[in-house]
Amino acid sequence: MLGLIRIRKHERGLRFRHGDFVGLLLPGQYRLWNRARNAIEVYNTLNTRFKHDLLDVLLEDREVRAALTIVDLSDNQRALLWKDDRLAEILGPGRHAFWRTPYTLTVETFEVDAFGLEHPRLEAILSHPGGSQWLQGIDVDAHEEVLLYRDGKLIKRLGQGRYVYWKGAGRVTWKAIDLREQLADVAGQEIMTRDKVTLRVNLLVAYTVVDVEKAVSVVADHAQALYREAQLALRAAIGTRTLDALLTDKESVGNEVANVLAKRSADFGVSVRSIGLRDIILPGEMKLILNQVIEAEKQAQANLIRRREETAAARSQANTAKLLAENPVLARMKELESLAEILAGTKATFVLGSGDLTDQVRSLVTSAVQQQA
Repeated sequence: MLGLIRIRKHERGLRFRHGDFVGLLLPGQYRLWNRARNAIEVYNTLNTRFKHDLLDVLLEDREVRAALTIVDLSDNQRALLWKDDRLAEILGPGRHAFWRTPYTLTVETFEVDAFGLEHPRLEAILSHPGGSQWLQGIDVDAHEEVLLYRDGKLIKRLGQGRYVYWKGAGRVTWKAIDLREQLADVAGQEIMTRDKVTLRVNLLVAYTVVDVEKAVSVVADHAQALYREAQLALRAAIGTRTLDALLTDKESVGNEVANVLAKRSADFGVSVRSIGLRDIILPGEMKLILNQVIEAEKQAQANLIRRREETAAARSQANTAKLLAENPVLARMKELESLAEILAGTKATFVLGSGDLTDQVRSLVTSAVQQQA
């Protein structure tokens, strides 16, 4: 039986006889005798990737090898396939075949043992649909530092920027550490003072991480470790003080806690910037008693000041009386001042004669009262 097959410009044909590959057919028209023994498979080269179960057999043919771009990758290799300068595929281990026409193909091969991927078109690679299958990225902010581990071993400290690594190059993990100043609020700690008074204290600790390796390796969680150490230091500082001493000098408690924390936190890479007692909360009955004590103290101070002022006033009056008794002229001037105060604001005119001024003023006042009556 005679058959006619036409292969167009964007196609290629594979000819088989009795199931065995015979040759590659380029664009053109072909007559096929006895279709039972001969077969032609036609492929569209616009579909760049070429797949076939007999690929290894086909590649033994020189014309087939010339028509295809072969990318053969080991387990430790990856490749980027660019089609007309656009990323087409990210290739993993194995043998891959692509038609050379009608597109221009470029292949870049990488060793995953190199681990990191640096490329001028990194954003295009990461945005490719296959990027997440073969690549993993780490974005590090300006206030962070990242510790990168490969198979449990620290291999790099990463500063600000974007870093991309091949998957399949070992077990890759990382830990990001915030380098900004942070606050630990040690709230609601119930502590007993030396004089057996139970109170609640809120402590505020400002700190920064200064050694990221210690902060990750020495303790499991540096923030929780600092919180725990602050609790212990606060209990120790308050437990050795009475309530009165605590209320009188709260700063000394903060200083003592700061000194203890500074030494302990340095062991796991943390620097304490400042510490402050935010609140000291007493139980209800203790607060009432304390208010009564303060009220009694203030009342006693007020009474003491009142007595002191009364004593001073009496002493001043006694000194004045003695001075007037010893100086008649001064006593006379005092009488005139008193008279001026009495007559202040009046329109009356008085003519006084000789004699005691006090008796004359008393006589005038008596006379005025009798006239009004």
